[in-house]
Amino acid sequence: MDEIVDIRDGSHRIIAQAAKADAHARGLLHCCAIGLLINPRGDWTLVRQAADRQDAGQLVSPVGGHVVAGEAIEDALRRETLEEIGLQDVPFKPVGATVFRRMILGRDENHHFHFFELHTDREPILGAEAVAFETFRPQELAGLVRAQPHLFGHAFHFAAHAFYPEHFGAVDDTSGIPNLA
Repeated sequence: MDEIVDIRDGSHRIIAQAAKADAHARGLLHCCAIGLLINPRGDWTLVRQAADRQDAGQLVSPVGGHVVAGEAIEDALRRETLEEIGLQDVPFKPVGATVFRRMILGRDENHHFHFFELHTDREPILGAEAVAFETFRPQELAGLVRAQPHLFGHAFHFAAHAFYPEHFGAVDDTSGIPNLA
């Protein structure tokens, strides 16, 4: 059964509800909670997506999922953290929010990303959506993103530039990010 999501207007007010598939097909704006796992040394952990995922084989933020209708964004983050990396009660810090829109798989996905840092020394317990995890120093990761951008999912590129320009450089739009669709 398809999740029902709240549809937002340009001011991010809820104006309707729709099935997630319909929101994607019609380019309707809806929210996602995204979490980057950071250990006490400041290392970042990313996951490699499973073969049946949108960014199959690529490295992405370990937590990311839709906010279902009526759900608080922080509750969605907690739910997705447990579902995707098997951890609960992880301290988190909001980093920011921005709209990420892309055409992929014949769909017009229009997400309002709410990005968080998850701070813990616990290793992820991978679910069905990921096959491995890798940990990087931020400077090492930035060099790898520049040298081998194809290793990373499009949404990770977008979020890295939007929320961590000190490591990845800022972009005004997605034109500076490889189109991996």
